[in-house]
This record gives sequence, C-alpha cells and structure tokens, in this order.
Amino acid sequence: MSKPSIPQGTRDFSPEEVRKRQYIFNTLRNIFETYSYQPLETPAMENLLTLTGKYGEEGDRLIFKILNNGLHEKKEEDKGRLNEEWGKVLSKAYSSPVVTERALRYDLTIPFARYVVMHQNELAFPFRRYQMQPVWRADRPQKGRYREFWQCDADVVGSTSLINEAELLCIYQSAFHQLGIPNVSVKINSRKLLAGIAELCGTPELMMDITIALDKLDKIGWDGVAKELQQRGINDAGITQIQKVTDVNGNNEEKLMALEAIMDSSATGLQGIAELRQTLAYRSELAEEQWEAKVEVDISLARGLNYYTGVIVEVTTGAVQMGSIGGGGRYDDLTGLFGLKNLSGVGVSFGIDRIYDVMEELQIFPEHLATGASVMLVNFGGANEQYALHLLKALRSEGVAAELYPDAAKFDKQMKYANKRGVAYVLLPGDEEREKNMISVKNFTTGKQEMLALPECINMLKTV
Repeated sequence: MSKPSIPQGTRDFSPEEVRKRQYIFNTLRNIFETYSYQPLETPAMENLLTLTGKYGEEGDRLIFKILNNGLHEKKEEDKGRLNEEWGKVLSKAYSSPVVTERALRYDLTIPFARYVVMHQNELAFPFRRYQMQPVWRADRPQKGRYREFWQCDADVVGSTSLINEAELLCIYQSAFHQLGIPNVSVKINSRKLLAGIAELCGTPELMMDITIALDKLDKIGWDGVAKELQQRGINDAGITQIQKVTDVNGNNEEKLMALEAIMDSSATGLQGIAELRQTLAYRSELAEEQWEAKVEVDISLARGLNYYTGVIVEVTTGAVQMGSIGGGGRYDDLTGLFGLKNLSGVGVSFGIDRIYDVMEELQIFPEHLATGASVMLVNFGGANEQYALHLLKALRSEGVAAELYPDAAKFDKQMKYANKRGVAYVLLPGDEEREKNMISVKNFTTGKQEMLALPECINMLKTV
C-alpha cells in the first residue's frame, strides 16, 4: 500500500498553524467590520465562461478546470448550446464535445464582479464588501507559491470618491499595526501619473513599456532602467524626462510639488497628482497617530496597469526579505466585463500566506495561540472523575477553556500529555480536594501549586 499524500502545491495546517492563521483573519475581519464592510462568500467553482478571458492568456492557462460529471445525461440541445458559447469565446468554430463547464475560483475579484452584476438590483451602492476564501491556480509549486491558497480582499464599488482610497490606506495601516509587523511601508502611486510620464516622452502608446522598466528601479538601479527603456524604444529625450521623475525625493508633499512642475504639460499627469494629494489629505484626517506603518508616494510603483485606472497601492515590510504583502487600486469598469458599465470601484488585497511567513520569521504571534485549552484536569477515576466533571462544567460556563483527560490513566502519562499539549495549568481534583470542595492548581510553567476554592480558581484562570 502506498503512503498517503496530498496534491502537489497544497498544504495541511496543524492546529497551531490554524490558530495563528485564524488570528490574522480575525484581526482583519474586526477591522473590516469597524469600517462597515460587509462579508461575502462565493462558490468554490464558477462557470468556466465566467473566468475565461479575464486574466489574460497566461492566467487562462492556470485555471483549474473541473471535468463534467454525467456528461452522457446531457440533452443534445444543451451540448449544442455549450459548443456555440465556446465558439464565441474562442472566436472560431468549436465542434468538440464540451467536457468541462466549470472551474475552481482563480481569484476573488472576478467572482465579486459577477456577484455585483447578478445582484445589482438588491444591493445598496456604494457596496462595501470583504471576502476571505481559498483560490486555486494550476501554477508550478515553489517556495511561497501554491496551487491552493487564501486571498483576503476588501472592495468598494459604486463610488468614485477618494475617501474610499483613504480608508483602504487606513485599513492597511491599522491591520499591520495591530498584527505588530514592523517597518511597514504602504506605497502609493497613480496610473494617471504614469500615463502622464509616457505623454511627456511623446510616446503615450509605450506607457506599459515605460512602467515595466520603472518597476525594476529598486532591483537594477537607474542605469539598468535607462538601458531597458532604450531597448523598449524610448529616445534619449524621453529617458531624460523619466530620469527627472525618478530623481524626485523628499516627503510626500515635496514629491508631489516637484512632479507638478515636471508634469505641467500633461493634463492626465496633473490629474493623477491631484488625486494622490486629495487621497493623502483624507487619510491624514482619518489615520490614528500611533499607527507605525508609513504611507509614501513611490513613482516606480506599477501594479498590473491593464487592470487599474487610478490610485494604486502596494505594501512591503523591510523587517524580512519578502515581496509585497498587500496591494490594490482603483478600477473604473470591472463589472463591464459582465455588461454593467460605468460602475467604478477600488479595492485592496492582503497576502495572507506572506503575512503569516513574516510573522512566523519574526516570532511575533501571541504566545497563547499555541494551544486551545489553557487548563487540563487530571482524571483520578471513580468519585474523583465525577467531581472533575462538575469542575469542568463550572469552568467552561465561565468561559475558561478546559479539558478533562478522558481516561483514568497513569498520572505520568497524563502529565506527558499536558506537556505536549502545552497547557498552562493542570488541575488536580483528588480525594482531599473533593472532600474539601476545593481544587489544587499547578502552574505548568513555574511548577507552583496551590489549593483554591472553585470561585478563586475561576477568577485566577480568567485573568491569565
């Protein structure tokens, strides 16, 4: 018999790991609810036609398709309809039998857009939603990249107000402050500002080429970027203009003022600068002073510009070597993919797996997450077992996480179990304790032991 295994690119999570992940999810959930975002869940699988063509050619290849079950039971007219629909998607005749109509969710964004279009008459706009669910991609598994992983998104659709962008910046700051991740930088830029750079160069059609090169500034330096710009067809005058932009420094307002002077001939660029300035002003009104995560304008930030249309955001931490741990931006017509035009939105995503890895490397998870029950009662059997059950019920009714060892096993065996479980306190309901209606409490860390009345015991355990 072969050894049991799991599919490549998936993971089991131990109880300790699940508790740590839940800590991240619960922290984010509480923040989203504070900002009046509503929870949403969509099916693990979508119709394949919903997903196909939304992520580009590379993305389409990574969609996990689900083989039809019971295809032979389909009516002939159904098969014909499906083949006709696929022919439209592929822009060519498609006569092969359709063997797959559904696929696993690739991300949370397209299902969200589909949901909004389907329920547009029921929703109150602006519609603010958060969603935390697994997604699947048929990618090549490697460190930090999985075929099954969780995404955590927050979006607002039906509003163009930059207050939404500012609130999302505050959500990022609040989340990473509460999680205790140090040296966090929330970088902000504008797609319109980047389009303005391309206009300055006289090559608006090469905006994507320019931004792809600019996005590598941190990795290859200006000389490397200049060489790549030249290879991508930008002339020397254009490269000089781009260098002026990359040389801009100072605080956020100093950067924006310098960029205004450079962009004075680009209406698009100036609009992008104005939107950044207003977003930052709103954020200043909303932000808590103690949040350590800083927000900074970064002209080299690009982020999937085929998708975004306004302010764009990316989050990094300098505490460990790690890519971005969050990102997002404004999109003007996402629901247009499904026929609902002119519904602007903005959203951000948290990289749950990377956030977990950062916190694990820095060892900043709260210690109490390691175990579930903080208390274990030793089972001495007989009448003492009945007494222990009475105590167990009383503890749980007061909200103290506790368990009773289910068998009257040897004392040493029960202590080894308690040690392996990492419980904080062991309760010893023996003969003397039962007769006095008290309980002996042993601190498993210090070894200190004392006999207490049940109310005293409960009060002590509720404070730890």
